[in-house]
Amino acid sequence: VQLVESGGGLVQPGGSLRLSCAASGFSSGFSFSSYVMSWYRQAPGKERELVAGISGAGGTTNYADSVKGRFTISRDNGKNTVYLQMNSLKPEDTAVYYCKARRITVDYWGQGTQVTVSS
Repeated sequence: VQLVESGGGLVQPGGSLRLSCAASGFSSGFSFSSYVMSWYRQAPGKERELVAGISGAGGTTNYADSVKGRFTISRDNGKNTVYLQMNSLKPEDTAVYYCKARRITVDYWGQGTQVTVSS
């Protein structure tokens, strides 16, 4: 599975960004909806942390406490894409954001996209 993130950039505190992750190259017999999708982030000097996750059909989501009420994860299985809408951004949201696909116990990662929140 190949994952390509986009949408990162520089934004002022309080601003918004929408990240996208396009998936392709699924295993034979499986489609995008077979994969649980997640967004992680890693700030300089810190461990990678889970930001949000979404089930294959999109009916179940979960969020880190630090982003609840500000970030929204969604997916479009017809476009093989998962999104992360980020509102009310804070400087502490600055990190490289990674997309992950999981089926059973196998994980696939994207290359990451930089998000910088600064005035």
